[in-house]
Amino acid sequence: MRSALWALVAASILWGTTGTAASFVDDGVSPVAIGAATMAIGGALLLSISARGAVAAVRRPDARRWLLIGAVGVVVYPLAFYSAMDLAGVAIGNVVALGSGPLFAALLERVIDGRRLTTRWMLGASAGIVGVALLVVGGHGGAGAADASAVPLGVALGLVAGGAYALYTFASGRVIGLGVSSRSTMGAVFGLGAIPLAIVLLATGAPILESPQNVAIIGYLAVGPMFLAYVLFGWGLRSIRSSTVTVVTLLEPLVATILAVLIVGERLDALGWVGLVLILLGVTVVSTARRPVPAP
Repeated sequence: MRSALWALVAASILWGTTGTAASFVDDGVSPVAIGAATMAIGGALLLSISARGAVAAVRRPDARRWLLIGAVGVVVYPLAFYSAMDLAGVAIGNVVALGSGPLFAALLERVIDGRRLTTRWMLGASAGIVGVALLVVGGHGGAGAADASAVPLGVALGLVAGGAYALYTFASGRVIGLGVSSRSTMGAVFGLGAIPLAIVLLATGAPILESPQNVAIIGYLAVGPMFLAYVLFGWGLRSIRSSTVTVVTLLEPLVATILAVLIVGERLDALGWVGLVLILLGVTVVSTARRPVPAP
């Protein structure tokens, strides 16, 4: 139990470094190229350690549909996530994307599974929505600050990333529910998503090779926050309740914000900090709420 908890903490810290690490890639490398490279390489690595089980899962007609749906989320997530951080800043992009994920997940359960939204969920979601609004209108400054006019679009892309994250998480859960192991499911979902992302990488990734620093950073993002973190995450899921897992992974946006302020040089004004706290508070409330029963 304790080792699984520390595995989740380590995974969350690794995820929290993505934005700060990506900020040191040359300006000539687009966020789309960074996202495609990270997820394509990381997805291929995840597939490599579960190839036999992943292929068997794809061959199952009842699992294939959900795997393909999950792969769509895997493709959209990194492209939107890194673009959100580029436009809105590392702190805001991370908090909006990861903070909105549990909200979108609950909405998917409501639409697809018919699970009713509880009063506690409504309160948590309301706090999160207000927090996002405060982040948008709050002042942004500092050496690593984003262009204020680009922040709304960055927040919108962060919400797209949160929806994509919820989509591949929900779809993966459906596949695991069919009796497929978590490792085979992750290998199949990320392996399928890596195929179109590899095409995007071929079209946009040439500038990455122009600098050894770029190659090193992309290598770190693919091996650390992508491959290793998801292996640790899967380990933690085996012995810790999902509600606890979701709360522990809130360390990610917290770590991302601290690194963005201390290393990248971003700055939020008072409204921005209040918004950030409201999002974390709202997600905590949503994540620890009892799962509502399916509607009749």
